[in-house]
Amino acid sequence: MKAVVLDIGETLTSDTRYWRDWATWLGVPAHTMSAVVGAVLAQDLDNAEAIRLIRPGCDVLAEWELRRAAGHDEYLDETDLYPDARAALQRLKDTGIWVGVAGNQNVRAGECLRRLLLPIDGIATSAEWGVAKPSPDFFQRLIDWVPAQPHETVYVGDHPANDITPARGAGLRTAHIRRGPIGLLRSAPDAEWTVNSLGELADLLTQSV
Repeated sequence: MKAVVLDIGETLTSDTRYWRDWATWLGVPAHTMSAVVGAVLAQDLDNAEAIRLIRPGCDVLAEWELRRAAGHDEYLDETDLYPDARAALQRLKDTGIWVGVAGNQNVRAGECLRRLLLPIDGIATSAEWGVAKPSPDFFQRLIDWVPAQPHETVYVGDHPANDITPARGAGLRTAHIRRGPIGLLRSAPDAEWTVNSLGELADLLTQSV
């Protein structure tokens, strides 16, 4: 393998604090928010549907603008990274693998990730590219971005339908990480590898270099 590209939410970063912030904003207990998000994901619905269930008729984009105006904009910091993330990225880099991060996130999330100075070669978000997973166009942009051939590139994600299946369809190698609600609820039998952590992924890929 010459390149590895990781999804963001529930692959590189945990969504725990993200949903806790929404619970605070919506005025419900954190465990209620988590339960509703889990129920929505189990039905293969957009996770924003959890916000609409708690606040019927809510315009989520408009609600984001209200949050920003109140000083509660989205952010990511070191505490949002999974504990194994930084060390695993460094191990991959140290073996000469090109390491990227690309997922369905807004521009603000991309800015926050860049400020963390992760040991990676590039960061891209769907908002910056103007196309989101699972669209084939997202993965074509990824292929054009990465300095390696598709068969030399591994895409790593937790979501079988958004990450693994379309990445394989684009000719990329794939690794399914079993964490986060979707990663644990949904198997990905078409993934080339299934791992439980980024450390396990680094073990596999550094052995093959």
